[in-house]
Amino acid sequence: MDSPDTDWAGVRLHVVTGKGGTGKTTVAAALALALAAGGRKVLLVEVEGRQGIAQIFDLPPLPYEERKIAVAPSGGDVYALAIDPEEAMLEYMEMFYGMRRAGRALTKMGVVDFATTVAPGFRDVLVTGKTTEAVRRRGKNGRRIYDAVVLDAPPTGRITRFLNVTQEVAGLAKVGPIKNHSELVNGVVKSPETAVHFVTLLEEMPVQETLDGISELRSAGLPAGGIFVNMVRESLIPQAALDTAVKGRFDPGELVLGLKAAGVADGAEASAIAEALAEEIAEHAHRTSLERAERESLGEAGLKSYELPLLADGVDLAGLYELAESMRTQGAA
Repeated sequence: MDSPDTDWAGVRLHVVTGKGGTGKTTVAAALALALAAGGRKVLLVEVEGRQGIAQIFDLPPLPYEERKIAVAPSGGDVYALAIDPEEAMLEYMEMFYGMRRAGRALTKMGVVDFATTVAPGFRDVLVTGKTTEAVRRRGKNGRRIYDAVVLDAPPTGRITRFLNVTQEVAGLAKVGPIKNHSELVNGVVKSPETAVHFVTLLEEMPVQETLDGISELRSAGLPAGGIFVNMVRESLIPQAALDTAVKGRFDPGELVLGLKAAGVADGAEASAIAEALAEEIAEHAHRTSLERAERESLGEAGLKSYELPLLADGVDLAGLYELAESMRTQGAA
């Protein structure tokens, strides 16, 4: 279970969503590492069939089985599962109807594809069902198999329907295994053991989609978690200079003096370099001003917020550990 000194003590299912391009899978992977740190066991699940987990951990495509993929700081283990809806359907038929062989025959006939096409929500039920089963699963000693499960979920635009579809299916099936299964899933998804985290950038469209997603989630009675602001660029220019540049009052003459004092350039060359630098400073100041406004907008959601640095060398395994450590430092895991 999560450490009691984290912001999400007691949460066992961490759902991670975000607009495309915000680094949703990267954040989910780093969160799994952060949660596993200190000797815990965490399952990282993906549901969109993109093999994003395999790519980010530099592994071959993952089969439909839970397997260890990484060791977290201080000895924790991260396992991964790439859910295949067809295999989940076969498991479902065997679990509730004892019909695995019949299910394989139906698969060959294309009935499974037909069923999930006619009722696309059923595919989401299978996927969320497999995930929540991992959350509930216990070993022979009665203890939970996984201390936490991290779900790399669909994008923000459809996260509410994806998580709430079990309730819709339960409404269609009044009795029987499907209804019971849906109620089990819904019981986990809407419980205090679940938190839906949003990944965003400090840009207008991702921020607005995040705020809309949080609003929809709350309207559906689903548990909003935290906001992970990804790819944050640290400013190396003093705030006073940025404020001056935003107002158009930055004096390139100060740069000329600095260039001369440092022995970098002199005369006309120093003036030309100073003018170019002043333009870049003005652009940087404008961007940081916009980012400050987006931070304020996110703050209105009233959720915990975590800022993750832009990785200069791109996202590799070392970068994932860096992000995981940043999460732990900020109390997210």
